[in-house]
Amino acid sequence: MIKAVLFDLDGTLIDSSEGIIKSILHTLEHFGIVETDMEKLHKFIGPPLAGSFRKYYDFSEEQAYEAVQVYRGRYNKTGIYECSLYPGVEECIKTLKEEGYRIGMASSKPEDACKRILEHFGILELFDNVAGAAVDGTRDTKEEVLNEVFRRWQDVPKEETCLIGDTIFDVEGARQVGVRCIAVTYGFGDLEEMKEAGIAGICDDMRELPELIRKG
Repeated sequence: MIKAVLFDLDGTLIDSSEGIIKSILHTLEHFGIVETDMEKLHKFIGPPLAGSFRKYYDFSEEQAYEAVQVYRGRYNKTGIYECSLYPGVEECIKTLKEEGYRIGMASSKPEDACKRILEHFGILELFDNVAGAAVDGTRDTKEEVLNEVFRRWQDVPKEETCLIGDTIFDVEGARQVGVRCIAVTYGFGDLEEMKEAGIAGICDDMRELPELIRKG
């Protein structure tokens, strides 16, 4: 039986594509790179930023670190608010909270940014815990963030916890720490890829999630 529900942020609770892509373009311009391939830019949404800069632009470790700092310089000031809640998010979380589920967040976005976004939309108080990436890079992957969640929630069994996410990084991170993962279909990931990796369920709309969770 599920007793605790963890949410990813980008692509699961919020459509953050505008702010992220504008901040990526700003960062690439800093390095003299002009990018017009929107599909390539969308691949930055979800996985850790430094790894994406290394993968898609062959940045060195030093360049990737600099790129993340440039990105955050714009994103933390402007891009963080260039987003919107997906339909039914607040209703869904309130329902789960009222039914006694523990509610948390496990995001690869920096923890402070996660809290600022949730506060911006007036839903921070609905979360019992918000765990995100560490700005010094010591906690970056979804697996590392989930391990931090359970360091804080030592009284919550992993088998009674479910992660709600939208990319393969969520599914694989959940599998690596031993929790179930429900995939949303409206985010930034590939549903077939997530199915192949192993998911506990599929959610097309946040308003459907409480019933899926009840079924355990």
